[in-house]
Amino acid sequence: MSAAPSAPPVPEAMSSHFDQQQTPVTGVPVSINVADKRISKKTPGRWSTGLCHCCHDLSSCCLTCWCPCVTFGRIAEIVDRGSTSCGVSGVLYSIMLCLTGCSCLYSCFYRSKLRGQYFLDESPCTDCCVHCCCETCALCQEYRELKNQGFDMSIGWHGNMERQKRKTAALPPSVQQSMQL
Repeated sequence: MSAAPSAPPVPEAMSSHFDQQQTPVTGVPVSINVADKRISKKTPGRWSTGLCHCCHDLSSCCLTCWCPCVTFGRIAEIVDRGSTSCGVSGVLYSIMLCLTGCSCLYSCFYRSKLRGQYFLDESPCTDCCVHCCCETCALCQEYRELKNQGFDMSIGWHGNMERQKRKTAALPPSVQQSMQL
């Protein structure tokens, strides 16, 4: 008895291509199933600066101490990717602070959103605890994080996107693009 003929072996480079499922790009981290274990594609990372490292950026520390509404507004505009302006977010923060004294409930939501966008650890404790216990330190840390991610906080989301466009427009065309011309 002879065994049924088997299919020719597929080169390893091609087999790995066929084994992968195409996942649509959504900007949301996904998990993949490898050998029946869930492995996240992106694991949480560390903040670029610590919660109490306010002195590393004295200008943002002073801004946050005297005008937390401005710091919060700038953070919110970047985290919301320009869908809300710095002014609107800052005014809402100020109203909550004046009326309730609990603006931390509003700002902790943005800390969670920031962590989700940049895959940051929820540390040293939960986002609400960080904002309720030390609102100023939390805002300073978030502000520094966005600066360290490459944002110029003073020009807002749209200004940063325009700056990014100018940088990419100034780059010489790649070899592949010049060959297609």
